Amino acid sequence: MSVAWTAMRIWLGVMWIQAGTAKLWGAENPAFLHNNGAGVAGFAAHGAAAYSWWGSFLHTFVVPNASWIAVIVAFSEFAFGVALALGLFTRLAALGSLALLFTYIMSGTASVCGFYALFALVILATWRTSSWIGVDGLISGYRQRRNAKLALHNVVVTDDMINAVIDAESLDGSVSSSKSDHLSVR
Repeated sequence: MSVAWTAMRIWLGVMWIQAGTAKLWGAENPAFLHNNGAGVAGFAAHGAAAYSWWGSFLHTFVVPNASWIAVIVAFSEFAFGVALALGLFTRLAALGSLALLFTYIMSGTASVCGFYALFALVILATWRTSSWIGVDGLISGYRQRRNAKLALHNVVVTDDMINAVIDAESLDGSVSSSKSDHLSVR
């Protein structure tokens, strides 16, 4: 199943990359990075908000601050896409994706947001397996190997262990003169 979760993660990442690219360098660029965020201001001012309190938030906060909110939206979509496609910071990217989708759905966009949110929830629920094939998986594997190596170096030798080795050797007929003959110092 990890291949299916990985495919969902990569697909959602590509969708976010496409949306972010359109806003950063494509056809939607003038509405987001120029003209004081006219795309965000227009949508917030004329969209059909899900609740009246959300509509008030859009009109009192988003519309006056549309220029910097539009920049954040454009870069966030692209960054979430890259992170999800690469499997880097998978949980954080899925959570950010859900937060962005929440604002879109609350603002009256019902297009693909629900479907994207479903994918983000599945990715969030299966983040351990959906990020095996990705940067998070590489980092996790490195940490596990490093921790196993450190654990081997931190083995504590007790007197009981030394006595057990001496006793075992004495049964073989090769008795050593002292405990220090059995210890090696690094």
